[in-house]
Amino acid sequence: MSQSVQRRIRELREQIERHNYLYYVQARPVISDREYDRLMSELIELERRHPELVTPDSPTRRVGGEPVDELKPVRHAVPMMSIDNTYSEGEVRAFDERVRRGLGGEKVAYVLEPKIDGASVSLRYENGLLVLAATRGRGSVGDDITANARTIRSIPLRLHDDGRPIPPVVEVRGEVYMDNEDFQRVNKEIVAEGEEPYANPRNLTAGTLRRLDPKIVARRRLRFLAHGLGQVEPLPVRTYWEWLDLLRGWGLPLPGDVVRVENIDEAIRVINEFQAKRRTLPYMTDGMVMKVDSFEQRDRLGTTSKAPRWIIAYKYETEQQPTRLLNVRWQVGKGGNLTPVADLEPVFIGGVTVTHATLHNIDQIRRLDLQYGDTVIIERAGEVIPYVVAVVEEKRPQGARPVEAPDRCPCCNAPVEREKDTPYIRCVNPACPDQLKERLRWFCGRGQMDIEDLGEKLIDQLVDRGLVKTYADLYRLKMDQLLELQRMGEKSARNILDELEGSRKQGLDRLLAGLGIRHVGNRVAYVLASSFGSLDAIANASRDELSCVNEIGPTIAGSVYDFFHSEAGIEIIRQLKAVGIDPRMERPAASPAQLPLAGQTIVVTGTLARFDRKQVEDLITRLGGKASGSVSRKTSFVVAGESAGSKLDKARELGVPVLTEDEFLARIGQAS
Repeated sequence: MSQSVQRRIRELREQIERHNYLYYVQARPVISDREYDRLMSELIELERRHPELVTPDSPTRRVGGEPVDELKPVRHAVPMMSIDNTYSEGEVRAFDERVRRGLGGEKVAYVLEPKIDGASVSLRYENGLLVLAATRGRGSVGDDITANARTIRSIPLRLHDDGRPIPPVVEVRGEVYMDNEDFQRVNKEIVAEGEEPYANPRNLTAGTLRRLDPKIVARRRLRFLAHGLGQVEPLPVRTYWEWLDLLRGWGLPLPGDVVRVENIDEAIRVINEFQAKRRTLPYMTDGMVMKVDSFEQRDRLGTTSKAPRWIIAYKYETEQQPTRLLNVRWQVGKGGNLTPVADLEPVFIGGVTVTHATLHNIDQIRRLDLQYGDTVIIERAGEVIPYVVAVVEEKRPQGARPVEAPDRCPCCNAPVEREKDTPYIRCVNPACPDQLKERLRWFCGRGQMDIEDLGEKLIDQLVDRGLVKTYADLYRLKMDQLLELQRMGEKSARNILDELEGSRKQGLDRLLAGLGIRHVGNRVAYVLASSFGSLDAIANASRDELSCVNEIGPTIAGSVYDFFHSEAGIEIIRQLKAVGIDPRMERPAASPAQLPLAGQTIVVTGTLARFDRKQVEDLITRLGGKASGSVSRKTSFVVAGESAGSKLDKARELGVPVLTEDEFLARIGQAS
């Protein structure tokens, strides 16, 4: 191999990591995204040709490797303890008094930094190389997320050498988070796939870190900010302020608002000043963390059973702002549910300008006594859509009209009905265009038929032009019809047709999930498909036969039966068959009653050695059992892995049998 190839690979790695550092740590990029992608593409190609030169710290490791089967437990060398919270200036001053009293009246300096609303992680470097990343977990044991952490470009795969010695072992503690812009982007993608959106960036970040496919994590653009340390041998500094300076030199990103103060009055001033500034940050924060600076003083202060005595978090109240209600719109979902949305005078809150808020349902509107023109209080703490929490009645305009539920669908003008004993109002017209659009979006979602290129705006055009009136019409689309759509080129049209053709291979469970039958999500669809094996078998089943299937109760059975026996449902299935969509699924060799877990309800808790949670739940389902998330007297038994928590305690309290993983495998005939 020529020396020039090795040299070029080395140069590309250095350049790419330098640009990662400039972009994510110093926030001053010097090249465009296109130039960066060109460098990365060249490196990927060279490493493809010369795999023997690939190293663990290569930037190409950030694009995501192969999916893993499970997240393995990791015991922290130094526990990741929780932090006590406080909500008033008086409580912050009381904390300072406790610290100084515990140190015999010594002078104390503090470091204050933003409390980032993300997921705490620990990064372990050995001889400067990242070897392990782990979640906080239960404090003493977390999950190994090394493969996912490598995809986060603000986490250096190798510590930068700034001339100061790097200890052989360095554990950096910090927060993985998602900025507000990426949170909105990813949530839209999740909704487009037919899944429920996440309530806030923290939940989405935590869920992403636990994904088993690093490629998905890479696409979501998580970020990292350092704010602490675990095991460091030897520790080369005496204060936390000096530690932060080391982290900067080693290439780790820090929040931009870290301040060192000499006394409690300065600390209070910093906390008050940051309250206004935090609204302008691109990520969510809910407070400030105050830490004793001296490591020696920290050691003397020690810890309680759950938290260190040298640290406290001051949390700001959830942000609320008043604004005026302009209008209430009723949006139509795929099942016909009408959801009220408030149109508001623009108000800046939580770092964004808000013009809409959810009102949930008609009962919530009546609880608020909401009237047009009201001044309302909006709350936003990272939610996808902020919500109305109160009405300022003294500002109600004279002659204001109450907000009433519609009696007709705002899209198709068909009569609406209120479901018995629920706050939900539904349009019952199956031909409603808005319903059709939402059903098609769900049908095309990644968890259903996976027709990714048919996005929201394309579906709107197809329905508005009358090209698609049923699911089957998607499979009748022609190239010339697609080319008539706005912003549609030949290549994009070909991709759509190819994806439609590929979706014909999806299994019966994916098709059932995509049909939008009430109460039938992906899991119920799998149970139905594996129990009956074909659309015809499900259509011919009675209500009793459907409800006898494990996990299919009377409500789901009734919904499925009604769909397959309604005029609309019969026509949907007829048309799908006419275009060749009639998948089959192989049924278990044994009848459901003969399966080893038939009729049993099983709860899995803790971390198992051979399965992740979804794998074991799918196995339980295939063997005739029901995987439950909570322990009750009806639970047949609990499978307890490592770090089992409250569910194990509940099982023992109720006298529910508890099996180890090996005992569970022996029971189902799969003992090793």
